[in-house]
Amino acid sequence: MSRTSPHQHPHPTELSRRGLLKTAGGVTAALAVGAGSATLTAGTADAAPATFTHPGMLHAYGELNRAKVRVAAGDDPWLTGWQRLTVNRHSAATWTPNPQATIIRGGTGENYGTLYNDIHAAYQNALRWKIAGTTANADTAVRILNAWSATLTTVTGNADRFLAAGLYGYQFANAAELMRDYAGFDLARFKTMMLNVFYPLNNDFLLNHNTACITNYWANWDLCNMNSILAIGILCDDAAKYDQAVNYFKNGAGNGSLTHAIPFVYDSQGLAQYQESGRDQGHTMLGMGELGAFCEMAWSQGDDLYGYGDNRFMKCAQYVAKYNLGQDVPYTTYTWGTGQSCAQQSQTVISSASRGEIRPVWDILYYHYARRRGLSVPYIQAMAESVRPEGGGGDYGTTSGGFDQLGFGTLMYAK
Repeated sequence: MSRTSPHQHPHPTELSRRGLLKTAGGVTAALAVGAGSATLTAGTADAAPATFTHPGMLHAYGELNRAKVRVAAGDDPWLTGWQRLTVNRHSAATWTPNPQATIIRGGTGENYGTLYNDIHAAYQNALRWKIAGTTANADTAVRILNAWSATLTTVTGNADRFLAAGLYGYQFANAAELMRDYAGFDLARFKTMMLNVFYPLNNDFLLNHNTACITNYWANWDLCNMNSILAIGILCDDAAKYDQAVNYFKNGAGNGSLTHAIPFVYDSQGLAQYQESGRDQGHTMLGMGELGAFCEMAWSQGDDLYGYGDNRFMKCAQYVAKYNLGQDVPYTTYTWGTGQSCAQQSQTVISSASRGEIRPVWDILYYHYARRRGLSVPYIQAMAESVRPEGGGGDYGTTSGGFDQLGFGTLMYAK
């Protein structure tokens, strides 16, 4: 069941759903909205909720329950999304974790593939447990999570260590959030790992950017670390960390804040240019996934960042989708400072590199803007339809790019 009737058209900017979520997992709220008896109130989402909703990251109660009911009924597109999950080898209850004390991304001795494969296995097994109630999958998810929290002490490497801390931090926290109440899961130890291994790197990157010029790193570097801080805040009921991430989204000095990640808006066309559009389209679509994950996790806690800044993100996703569908979009020269001296570089044209690449980042956006909000997003819709049903880690190659998103948006967000 959607949290907002598809026939409602709330004001497009800066809505708060917090009042709708002060119930057990949002159940009563979802029912009330479905009945047309609740309204969204204005707010700016400046503070964490007084009480965090659990589960409350990429999947709150409403999404999980809808997928469970629809799959059981054999309804599409949920059923085909479910089938995409169950044939993925990472979702098998026979998965054996391979925890490491030290994870290295970048430089000599890289082994971070062991981490992202296990994280996606934990997440996919957790989804199978939540949707089908299979305890074998739950036991496997917990076995993976417990093995890593008992073993991992360090994430290191060259600058890429910050990518590992961000991407795998928020993904790990999402898997744990789904299993937080399951018997045998050592949630306290897992929280300690997130706070001691991942958060310090996330925080250091947003504060210092690896001692480089603040514009040196692409938006995705900030965004993945913002996602990790937000997810850790929710997992640990830590309001200060939640606020840190949301405030950075709104006001941060680096490229992950909304106006830096999306520097140019073409309001007359309903489009907006992404910071990495002149780099390549694979990383640009990664940015859509990172922004979508951030906005969805905040939405689950009652904050509408999807609509923040007059739907700036929606306009950007429309822009990215339109270009990757083979159509023309406007482009403004993008100039930034690099290295430690902030030496300037410029990109004068949009990049066609990896144009049309398939990434499972579109259904989360389509179902939010078109179904929850009732807005017209034709390019996002066309991209979503071209990718559907979305898979997850392991379905898009064996290299790290195929594990940048948790995926399965068709199964989890269809409305």
